[in-house]
Amino acid sequence: MRCDAKTFAQMYETVYVDLYRFALCMMRSRQDAEDAVSEAVTAAYENIGKLREEKAFRNWIFTILSNTCKKKLGSAAREQSASADAYSLIRTEAQEEPDLGLAVDVRKAFFLLEEEEQTIIGLSVFGGYNSQEIGEALKLNPNTVRSKRSRALQKMECILR
Repeated sequence: MRCDAKTFAQMYETVYVDLYRFALCMMRSRQDAEDAVSEAVTAAYENIGKLREEKAFRNWIFTILSNTCKKKLGSAAREQSASADAYSLIRTEAQEEPDLGLAVDVRKAFFLLEEEEQTIIGLSVFGGYNSQEIGEALKLNPNTVRSKRSRALQKMECILR
């Protein structure tokens, strides 16, 4: 697809809030989320010629962001000491940014999910994607996406009880 900076900016404008929400959910801190979105948008702009249709932009850029977040989380995990667990990460984040009751509990429950479950829930809730679109992005059958989303939400519900 041929695209100039103005067209890219217009397409980006339609998704930037959802991109940030998704990244914040995945990355656990505002700064890391902003960095991930920035990297993803830069990569998308540099590779916009690979996008075949403008209507696929949202799915395409969310896939780039998802991969960016996974890469950043993978490198962060390697740098992190083996003794750090998900609960201490959430507690630290809660101290940096004051959250209220349920919001902290929901974040805790989300961070205890497997990486793929986090991606599916994030794309579904923050990206607004249906199981067909998520399946295409993650190369999964839509039925598999629905069952994984359902199980992930059940896990979160159990944690929140």
